[in-house]
Amino acid sequence: MRLPGRLSAAIEVLADIEKRKRPVADALKDWGLSHRFAGSGDRAAIGNIVYDALRKKLSHAHVARSESARSLAFATLVRDWGENPEALNASFGDDKFAPEALSAKEIEHLTRANALVDAPEHVQADIPEWAQPSFESNFAEEWIAEGAALAERPPLDMRVNTLKSTREKVLKALKKTGAQPTNIATNGIRIEAGKRDSRTPNVQAEEAFQKGRFEIQDEGSQIVSELIFARPGEKILDLCAGAGGKTLAMGDMMENKGQLFAYDSEKNRLAPIWDRIKRAGLHNVQVRQPHHDDPLTDLIGAMDRVVLDAPCTGSGTWRRRPDAKWRLTKQLLDQRLQEQEEVLSQAVPYVKVGGFLVYITCSVFPEENEGQIYAFMDENPNFELLSAGEVWQDLYGFDKPMPWSSDLKSVTLTPASTNTDGFFFSVMQRTG
Repeated sequence: MRLPGRLSAAIEVLADIEKRKRPVADALKDWGLSHRFAGSGDRAAIGNIVYDALRKKLSHAHVARSESARSLAFATLVRDWGENPEALNASFGDDKFAPEALSAKEIEHLTRANALVDAPEHVQADIPEWAQPSFESNFAEEWIAEGAALAERPPLDMRVNTLKSTREKVLKALKKTGAQPTNIATNGIRIEAGKRDSRTPNVQAEEAFQKGRFEIQDEGSQIVSELIFARPGEKILDLCAGAGGKTLAMGDMMENKGQLFAYDSEKNRLAPIWDRIKRAGLHNVQVRQPHHDDPLTDLIGAMDRVVLDAPCTGSGTWRRRPDAKWRLTKQLLDQRLQEQEEVLSQAVPYVKVGGFLVYITCSVFPEENEGQIYAFMDENPNFELLSAGEVWQDLYGFDKPMPWSSDLKSVTLTPASTNTDGFFFSVMQRTG
């Protein structure tokens, strides 16, 4: 397929997503199954158009003066991919899969200078209008830039498993991919986001991945894992372990010494963790699954650290899941806030006196972050909020990009500030 055919396919997928309100990955998969003549390069390029269109859905629609799938796809090619509208039209003539050519009015809209000057601020930021107050509250005069950064393509980040290898060895194994050390995370490796129709390397097919020498993990997730400061010999409960990304990172930092308990209230979310633990060569991880009896009773009052990677809106991951940005509502945010309050309360009994409660989200909404922590502190005076900012400075110094922090107590990572996904990190110590 040439670009005109790929563009038509992207328009078809975008229309399907809008009509059926379905996740982008499902729509792309179904299109691929029903168009088996399309090669892997075609599918990757079509996916790039679709994801780029959704990342900047509001600004693309404003420039094109239309929210249609066609307008979003064309705006993506012109605004993000640098295509010339007239050249696009010229390429359509001998391609039976091409969409209808751009009209003069459409070209006028797509090529006008400073097209976003008259756009509402939330459109310039490419975030839902209802989320604007949260962004303004969290980022002050930088909120538009922070929103826009969440609308860019993300890199592919990996964490070296130091139980099996070193960053230098993994970099050598991935040399052909253009991988480089991450800027902040101690054992991170990054492949920068490509342009236009470029394909992300399938690093999971590499021998180094199959042998557990590295895991795919965003640098922001690696950083908050390091900030947990898990030590060899400790007893740690990962209460919302999910697929186990942070569990594996902590097990590595613990050098396979001590006890690390991985639990999640949803058994299905834990499903991938078994193979990941085995591949990583971890021996100090116990997976506790939910059942009719309390599987964590024996851990009450015994944990050096309890880690809460709390359920959240996922707003910090909008670069990777742009369709979720437009499905999120204020009502869903309120639901997550209730879930966070509940899981914070559930975590308290397991923290021993002198132990630490770590609260993490992949959200940039202050309601889910500082708001939850300060409300928890008001209700639990036997916990003291420690300085995550000082731990950051100890680990990474002062010459690296710095996260958001108003008081050095908690920190918020973002694409604009740290060039990572959005993450919030705080730690509290139980004093009695």
